[in-house]
Amino acid sequence: MKADALLNLFFVLESMAILLLALVFDLAFGEPKEKIHPTVWMGKTIEFLEPRLRGGSPKLEKMKGILLGLTVIIIFALTFYFLLHLVREFRFTILYIIFASLVLKTTLSIKCMAQLSRPIGVALEEGRLEDAKKMLRRIVRRDPANFDEQKIVSATVECVAESTVDGITSPLFYYSILGAPLAIAYRAINTLDSTVGYKDREHANIGWFSARMDSLANYIPARITAILIVLSAYLFHEDWRRSWEILKRDRKKTESPNAGWIMSAMAGAFNAQLEKPGFYILGDPINPLSPGQIPRAIRIMNLTTFLFTMIVVLPIVLLMGVVLP
Repeated sequence: MKADALLNLFFVLESMAILLLALVFDLAFGEPKEKIHPTVWMGKTIEFLEPRLRGGSPKLEKMKGILLGLTVIIIFALTFYFLLHLVREFRFTILYIIFASLVLKTTLSIKCMAQLSRPIGVALEEGRLEDAKKMLRRIVRRDPANFDEQKIVSATVECVAESTVDGITSPLFYYSILGAPLAIAYRAINTLDSTVGYKDREHANIGWFSARMDSLANYIPARITAILIVLSAYLFHEDWRRSWEILKRDRKKTESPNAGWIMSAMAGAFNAQLEKPGFYILGDPINPLSPGQIPRAIRIMNLTTFLFTMIVVLPIVLLMGVVLP
């Protein structure tokens, strides 16, 4: 019994050390170079496989979409599982913790999101509308050519809100359950969705499985994150009551079953309206959108990350320390 308790304690301490180090690496260094970034490898793998699997009847192409999704997820999850297992075999705990934290870090994009979105607000404050549009193209799919300042701010805040789940809380959630390999599996799912998970004619069949998997994978983290955004709004003296009201009212207005939760909570916190023209309108235009709301959204993202880690991730790690070893 004493040996089991020691194993449980070691597992928990090791998992916490990996988590803490991964967060430190992300906040300190941001994204690794593209040539060594697993997400870039995932994208290249998808781009290689997709044209070779495309074609046939709609039903056949959907089956090929399942094959595409499972192949990419399994390749990367198993590759990193065996790499981590190999490093652990060296019996150097510190080396394993460092390597595992670097793997987990590649699934996170806390600093990256701030680096990409904050300059958009600065450009708008300085009246450089065209520069803001160019920077916005790096983080959203929509064409901002005809956007005014408010639409640029809206798209940026929406992206920060969505990325809080895609780039932070979801990978942390899956790490807490089964470690870095499951976080990598989630990153593969998310990359599949952002590459082929569209509903246009070209991707409707080959990408349907990837889109469904992404919606399923984000289902629980998105809802927890939305509630923590409301709590963050309260702690930062934003309008948390309105955040909760708009979350309840507008969460189902987006095509995505998850995005509406996070974005509506953020819209309510600012007493503002977030809009993707022709698709959805979240919140009420009580306050006009302004560039200053971009750093406020980043601040909420950072606090939500901290709360999610403390309230969700660490308790699951403690639970898994009892269940797994």
